[in-house]
Amino acid sequence: MDDRSSAIAGYWNAAAPTFDDEPDHGLTASHTRSAWARSLDSWLPSGPPLDVLDLGCGTGSLSLLLAEAGHRVTGVDLAPAMVERARGKLAAAGLPARFLVGDASAPPTGDERFDVLLSRHLLWTLPDPEAALREWVGRLRPGGQLVLVEGRWRESGPEAEAEPYVAGAELLPWQGGIGAEGLTAAVRPLVTELRVDHLSAVPELWGGPVHDERYVLVARV
Repeated sequence: MDDRSSAIAGYWNAAAPTFDDEPDHGLTASHTRSAWARSLDSWLPSGPPLDVLDLGCGTGSLSLLLAEAGHRVTGVDLAPAMVERARGKLAAAGLPARFLVGDASAPPTGDERFDVLLSRHLLWTLPDPEAALREWVGRLRPGGQLVLVEGRWRESGPEAEAEPYVAGAELLPWQGGIGAEGLTAAVRPLVTELRVDHLSAVPELWGGPVHDERYVLVARV
């Protein structure tokens, strides 16, 4: 792990103990949890249980919802403290899942292929997000699906004063997030089908109203 990766892992390790305090992270409120469960169900292909790769899984809240729905989940996160909490969360629920410490840009899953690749609010943290997208598409089976929950959530109001990220974060290509138009332009050449659902007006997902851009991009390869 290089110095930059070590700094990023250190940042999220330090954030792990309080990460679930955010309503859309911990999903402890029943209405927020239900909103995410319904949304995931609408974004994933219908049919039998799926092999899902949850990249930047954090403390495993979305992995837990996916496992509860019967899917086979592999979570990847750079921060060992996040992975430890995710493992504990699934174990406490008595549900199977696999969690790996590793770089989400190049998941440590070998030659495995998945039906769905899920990522939430991760792309802005990556030094080369477009290279990561190309890598991710290669991890999907034919007909597989990308589900990318993204936005630009540090643009207005008090969010503009968010605490600083690691040193050098201002040089990240998509620092502060990526808008739907920009992400669509990056993903469209890699896929056969693509849609964007805007989520800013769905306060149940976020624990309250938001005033910035939030959306999901769902694409099939």
